[in-house]
Formats: sequence, C-alpha cells, structure tokens
Amino acid sequence: MRRTCLSCTSLVRGLAGAGLLAASSPAWAADDPLATLTSRFMFDFNRHELVTLAMAASVLGFSVVSAILLMRTRQRAAAQEAQLRADVQTLQAESDRFRALLFAEPQVLISWSAGDDRPQISGDTALLLPQEVANAQPQRVLAFGTWLPPEPALQMDHAVDALLDKGEAFLLHLTTSTGRSIEAMGRAIGGQAILRIRELSGIRRELADMSRRFKSLQDESEMLRGFANAAPWPIWTRRASGELSFANAAYARATDASSAADAVNRNLELLDSNDRGNLARALNDNAQFAARLPIVVSGERRYFDVRALRLSGGSAGIAVDASEAAALGAALVRMAEAHRRTLDQLSSGVAVFDAQRRLAFYNDSYRRLWDLDRAFLDSNPDDSSVIDRLRAARKLPEERDFREWKKKLHEAYRAVEPEKAIWYLPDGRAISIVTTPNQEGGVTYLFDDVTESLELQRRYGGLIDVQRETLDNLTEAVAVFGSNGCAQLFNPAFTRMWNLSPEALNNRPHIETVEEWCRPLFDDAVSWQALRSAITGIDDRKHVLLKLERKDGTVLSCKTMPLPDGATMLTFLDISDTENVERALRERNEALETADRIKVDFVHHVSYELRSPLTTIIGFAHLLGDPSTGPLNDKQSEYIAYITSSTNALMAIINNILDLASIDAGAMTLNLGPIDIGRAIDAAAEGIQDRLARDQITLDVEIDPAVGEFVGDERRVVQVLYNLLANAVGFSPNQATVTLVVHKIGAKVVFTVTDAGPGIAPELKDKVFDWFESHSQGSRHRGPGLGLALVRSFVELHGGKVQVDSVVGRGTSVICEFPIEPSAQRNAAE
Repeated sequence: MRRTCLSCTSLVRGLAGAGLLAASSPAWAADDPLATLTSRFMFDFNRHELVTLAMAASVLGFSVVSAILLMRTRQRAAAQEAQLRADVQTLQAESDRFRALLFAEPQVLISWSAGDDRPQISGDTALLLPQEVANAQPQRVLAFGTWLPPEPALQMDHAVDALLDKGEAFLLHLTTSTGRSIEAMGRAIGGQAILRIRELSGIRRELADMSRRFKSLQDESEMLRGFANAAPWPIWTRRASGELSFANAAYARATDASSAADAVNRNLELLDSNDRGNLARALNDNAQFAARLPIVVSGERRYFDVRALRLSGGSAGIAVDASEAAALGAALVRMAEAHRRTLDQLSSGVAVFDAQRRLAFYNDSYRRLWDLDRAFLDSNPDDSSVIDRLRAARKLPEERDFREWKKKLHEAYRAVEPEKAIWYLPDGRAISIVTTPNQEGGVTYLFDDVTESLELQRRYGGLIDVQRETLDNLTEAVAVFGSNGCAQLFNPAFTRMWNLSPEALNNRPHIETVEEWCRPLFDDAVSWQALRSAITGIDDRKHVLLKLERKDGTVLSCKTMPLPDGATMLTFLDISDTENVERALRERNEALETADRIKVDFVHHVSYELRSPLTTIIGFAHLLGDPSTGPLNDKQSEYIAYITSSTNALMAIINNILDLASIDAGAMTLNLGPIDIGRAIDAAAEGIQDRLARDQITLDVEIDPAVGEFVGDERRVVQVLYNLLANAVGFSPNQATVTLVVHKIGAKVVFTVTDAGPGIAPELKDKVFDWFESHSQGSRHRGPGLGLALVRSFVELHGGKVQVDSVVGRGTSVICEFPIEPSAQRNAAE
C-alpha cells in the first residue's frame, strides 16, 4: 500500500505561502526560499508591465493612466510584502515552538495527505529501527514486520488500512521485537491521516502493562465462562456465605430454572439438604468433596459424580452425570454374577487360581468331579495343596516322577497359550484338562470327564468300519457329496458303474468334475443340472428321482437323498432288466387296449349294420303272421313264431349294444320325470313272466311304503330292473325265489335283487360289469354278457352306483342306488 505524507515543516511552510506577493527584495530571496519564490513572481510581473507600457505608447490617451496605475500597484505590493514577511516570521516561530513541544519525548509521526502518494515521516525513527537503518532509510518504519513480531505487525497493518480507507481511529499498545513497549495512535485530522508512535515509560508503561494483563485476564475469564456455560455438566460457584454467585446453563436446566441468572437470583439448590450439609462439612474439613449422589433432573432420578473445592472467596463445584457409568457398573456386577451362575451350571469342572496361585473360584461340577470338601475349597487353598490332596486320594495320573509332572503342570502360570491334555486316572476315568493363562495373572483349569466320549469314539470308529464294509459290498452305486459339493464317500460299485478311478475320487473332486468324467456315458445337460442343484443347493434341499438312459443302453435309476449334516447321498441302480420287462408289458397292454378298441368299434359298426336288415325281417315276419295276408298252415305258423321270437331277442341285444355305445360316447340323454316305482316293477316283471312260469320261480317284491316316487328316466329304470330280474332268474334253480326289495336310505332309493344261484367267485366280481363277460356256470342260458354292463351304465348315468354282494353257493345280491333329487342326478351325471 502506498502511503503519502507531509512533514510538520512542510505544513508550516505551506501556511506561509499566503505571503508570496510580499517578497520583492532579491537579497532577502537569496536567504529564504520563500523570498526567492516571491522575487520570481515580481520579476514576471515587471516583464508584463513593460509589455503593457509598450502597448500603451502606441495607443494615445492610455499612457498617463497606465503610469498612475503602476505606481499604485507597486505601493500596494510593497505593503503586502511587508505584512507577509511579518506573518511568515510569526508562523515560523510558532512552528518551531510546536515542533519542540511535539518532539519533547521520543516519538515518530507519520502523516498521509489526500492526493499525496508519499507519506511524510518525522521524529526519532531510531526508536523503532537500528540507528544506521533509521538514518539511511527512515521509510523502513512503514514495514511494520521489520520491528514488530508477526501478529502485532498484522494487527498494526489492519488498523492503518482502516484509518486510511475509512478514517477509523485506533489506539494500540504493542511490544517491539527488541522488547520496547510502544503506543500507536491513529487519527484523521484536517484531511490528513496521522499515526503517532511513542515509547511508553513510567506510569504510562505500567498502565499499559496493567491494561494488557487486564485484557488477558478478561479474555481468559470470558473463555472460562463460555466453557462453563457450554459444558453439559452443572457448574457453580458460591460465596463464602454460601450464596450462589455463578451457575451455568446445565445447572439452570437441572434446577428447572428459566436461565442461569434466574438460578443465581433465586439461589436454587441442586442437592438436597443432607447432601448439602455433607458437602459443607467436607469443604470445611478437607477443602474438597467428592461423592456420587442421586439428583432429580426433569423428574428423573439420576446419579452424578459431584466434585467441589474450597477457594479463597468461597467454593466451586461440578456435577458430572454418572448414570450411565453407574448402570454399566451394576450391569458388570450382574454380568459377573450371571457368569458365576453360568459356570455353576456347566457340566465341566472350572477352577480359577489367582496370581498368588490360590483358589479364587470353583463351580459345583469341579467339587463333584474330584469329590473335594467344600470347606477346604472355601478356604482358598493354593494350587499345590489341591494337587497334593488329589494325589493322596489317588485321583491323579500315576507318574514316575511326580515332581517333574507337577512342575510342568505349573508352567501354565508363565505360559501364553492354553494347553490341553488328558489324564488317565487309576479308577479308569479319562479326564480332559485345559489350562488357560489369565490376563491379570493366574490360571483357569477346565476339567471334563471324557470317558464316555472316548468310548463313543471307539464305537463310532467301529460303526464307520461297518458302514464302509456295507457300502463296499452293495450292488447299488453310492456316492456321498458334502455341502461344498465335493465327494466324501463312494463305494466300488460307483466307480465300476461309471468307469472312474478310485484314486481320483479319493482326492475329493467337485460334482462338476465328476460330471465331466461321467459325460462320455451320459451327456444330458438337464439331468446333470438337476443333480448339481440337489447336491449344492442350500435352501431347497429335496429328493430328486431321475431315470438315466446311457449311451451304452444301460438304464439307471438315480436318486438323491439330503443327509442331516448338509451332505447329499447320490445312488444309482441298474434297472435295465426291469425296464425291458416293463417296456414289454407296456407294449402288450397297448396292444390289448388297441384290440379292445377295435373290438368295440367292430361291434358298434356291426350292430348298426345288423339293425336295418333285422328290422326288415321283423317287419316281414309280422306281415306273414297277419291273417290278412293269407292263411298259413301250422308248420308255417310255428316257423313264423320262431322267427319273430329270435328276431326280437336279437333286436334287444342290438339295442343294448347301441345303448352302451351311446353312453360310452357321451351321447345318451335321460328323459327325466317322476317314476312310479310299482308301475316300473310291474313293467319289468312282465318281460320275464314266461321264464318264471317255465322254471317255476317265484318273484317276491317288497316295497317300503315310505319310498313314494323319485325323479328319473322311467324307460331306463325299467330296463335296469328287467336286466336285474332276468339275470337273477337265469342263475336261480327251479322252484327258487327271486327277491326284489325297494327301500329308502337318506336321499337315495335302493333296489336290491337277490337270487338263490351258485354265487360269483371273488376273482370274477370285478368283471361281471364288463362288456361281453358272460359266466354261464350255474345258468340255464347263455347271454351276450351285456345286461349288468347296461345296468351299471344306466344307474351311473342317473348319478347312482351299483354294488354286487355274493357268496359262492349262497346266491348273489345286486344293489342299485338312485338319487331322489333331480339336481343330485344331474350333478352326478356331469
């Protein structure tokens, strides 16, 4: 920054410039620069006067006037010059007097004038700079960093900038790099910026030092007060009389005060009366107080660590919230107790010896394991005493050199890592011991009776050997893969089946590697993917059953079995022979189904083809038997009767076949309506009257009066009853009784037809309802085997069902159930 200034001398001479016109004597001008300037001005004035006179000479009438004016001007100039000389002398004297007064004490003045780029520096610059520098380069004073430490120099620089830019005054007390105390004062006076720097001495120096100390103490006090107010802990000070003199915001919050000032004004107490009394007594006796006390804050009881000190003018205190620490301490105690209770519940014996090798803790399992007296253990015996007592009771291993064994055992007190060992006791027990060094010193002994465990290990090893022999002798190929997908176990059948090397499988290859080895025989990506997923899957572990047809023609049944330990067992069974037999049976079954379908289709076709010529024969037989066509002899009438009887029987068979065909094709529909059961039975019985009379068979009909009517196709119900009765009459012996019983069970009407025939063998019961199944044994006539098939079809079409109850030698009962409600019939039919 450029600074411009004028010295006090220049200021005085500037003021004397007002008397320039009074300087006319050249001799005086030679002695005084101000006179020189005046003389030069007068010289310039005379030159202009000559020019004027010359011009006046050429103009008539003006010469006289000019001469008079010139004389008067000279007189006035002489009078003004004399007055100016007197004023300059006066001002010079005052300037010298002010200068003497101003620099009576060592100081430096720096002034900046408006519009002047260079500041003027006056005074004793040696006060701030070395003598040689001050004489040669006084402007170095403006480089504040050359004679001030960095921080005061920066402060000075900012103050001068504010003075020059905004006219802001300042007063600074600083210490130079040489240790001098100075005062820097800046002011804006008369359009100039003045900076005065002077050394402080005597009372002024003491006052400056006191001001600095006061400012430092004030800053420190404000900082401490700000810290106290910002601290989250209640902080307070009290006078010697006990009244509250200071409280921070946390104290105000703890005492429910509106502010810290409110807490001080109302003298609110943080502690209760008893705690305050204890605190006051402690301060009077020991000059300090420390305790953990309960304090109610915002309606919540909390614990605080209260610290108080006695001071010269009273006391000061602080309360730190220790609720969390107290809770943690209580939790630690509870945890230790829980740890002890847990150790007491362990089946393992635990004994903890401290750094002095004395028993610090033991659990009940330890006492029971070694059968030691509780009083002895509670006396905190040392480690050697416990070992000696156990040895006396022959409960330690019998060692040849007991001292060396005991010494090695006690090396655990100097060890870093835990040590494990097994003691085989004289009583046959095996005890596992783990010695663990404690961080705070001492050793923890952990004892476990592993007698049964070792026995189980021996048994387990035997079971593993048996398992290995069993697997090796299985004809089924078995491989076990772990949860990581690597092979763990396999038998020779597995290696032979897939042509694998046992040595390669012993390296525990992954399932993907085994898959690559097996692909030459079976290369189905989908099947291998399913096996990989079953073996390596984590969440969805389920059984997978596959049938693999290898390239060599072998058919394998593959199955995966998830095991409890996360492994998966993979088994392969050669089912080539079974598959060949099954294939042959399947092909035979398909051939039989095809033949049966061809048979049914042939019967359907033949039935339709026979119906037309049969209708013609029946028509001509009726026409020949009609008397209107002409008389016939007895022989012809007999033949016509045979033709009519045979064609009627054949027509009935064909109608039955067509009905079955319609039902089988789903084209049969029922003409539903109310059915009179008695009338339907009479219509059905009328068709077998000739057989009943011929074979002397009695038809016994029993109808439950509660049955009434039911809804169905009467024509088809009559067909059902006719076929049942005809079948029963056909298998009944002469002079037998056929029974037809009708009763109601719930929402069903049940028809039961019973004969006294030879019965049906158990192996034939399931075939009596098949087409063309006619068992003529015990029957007086052969039929096409369609009656019972038609019965079942019509009953099921109504939504009912048919059952056969037969005992060989005791007759047969056919039971037909029809639903009463039409809706039930339709739903069942659908």
